[in-house]
Amino acid sequence: MSLAAVEIARGVAPQAHPAPARIALLGTGTVGSAVLSRLVSWDASPLGRRVQLVHVANSRHAVSDRSGLAPGEATQRLALAPQASSIEAVDAALHGDGVRVVVDATASEIVAERHAHWLAQGIHVATACKIGQGTSLSRWHAIRAASAVGHAGYGDSATVGAGLPLLRSLRELRAGGDRIHAIAGVLSGSLAWLFNNYDGMRPFSALVRQARDAGYTEPDPRDDLSGEDVRRKLLILARAAGVELDADEVSVTSLVPPELAILSKEALDGALPALDTPLRERFAAAYKRGEKLRFIARLQDGRAKVGLESLPGNHPLAGGAGTDNRVAIWSDRYPSQPLVIQGPGAGAEVTAAGLLDDVLRLAR
Repeated sequence: MSLAAVEIARGVAPQAHPAPARIALLGTGTVGSAVLSRLVSWDASPLGRRVQLVHVANSRHAVSDRSGLAPGEATQRLALAPQASSIEAVDAALHGDGVRVVVDATASEIVAERHAHWLAQGIHVATACKIGQGTSLSRWHAIRAASAVGHAGYGDSATVGAGLPLLRSLRELRAGGDRIHAIAGVLSGSLAWLFNNYDGMRPFSALVRQARDAGYTEPDPRDDLSGEDVRRKLLILARAAGVELDADEVSVTSLVPPELAILSKEALDGALPALDTPLRERFAAAYKRGEKLRFIARLQDGRAKVGLESLPGNHPLAGGAGTDNRVAIWSDRYPSQPLVIQGPGAGAEVTAAGLLDDVLRLAR
């Protein structure tokens, strides 16, 4: 029996329910697939009535249906779709009135370049991609301006901390008149796992291989070890805290030595032991002082840096386990003992949940 029929049987006038937000999902990799799975779990719940999937695309194919796509069938329909993937197809699928949301589960520069265009058209964007707000300051300004012009929201909770309330906390503190003095944190789930598990005895290169094979790092672990991903996350946090840094204003100390940086991806695995001696020496020095190695992003006095640090064992950022992100915020309200936010900073499920939390918020 429908909800309207139930209300009539009770003698209550049926309530008009708002039309669902129409969603275009871009990316069907690890995170995109987790988004689809979460939408399937909503089918029998009130949440399922608030959203309608109308377009799904990856780098090869796209499928659209303005009457709605069943999330559980989307991957199969996409595999059979004759339609090649096209960024313009998103606009066509979302054309019309009502609430419209692009869910960006890609790591695509092309898609990130389109964020401002969609926002200016009144289409909300929920994204896990850091390329939009974590690269050039000019693109960050363009996204903010387009959001204002189109009266559209930009959901970025999943870009830093896989949906942990980091950006929301910073913005709410500032909205309440607080001033952010400093931010420091472990922002990479993969690097957190590496240094939570490194004991100075097992070769660091073996741990990197284990993390890569378990999916904790990118297929090329240099993408994580270089610190470039952390740079983008720190830029997003800094800008949310009111410090409008450009990308080249973040100092990054990479863990990748020059002889590894120049190798092809195919030649990398055999050369990973070049990491072992430098990391063993740094671990031994920290151990003698009773300290722990952590890969830290730090913003203070308008300056930002990213790199490996040796921290006292009781430091707010020295704890954590697994892939936990751990971020400390010092402000007028928290001048000496910082506000610390901790939780899983990597994983498809938590990232997908953060994306869809933003979708529901934007749909309201």
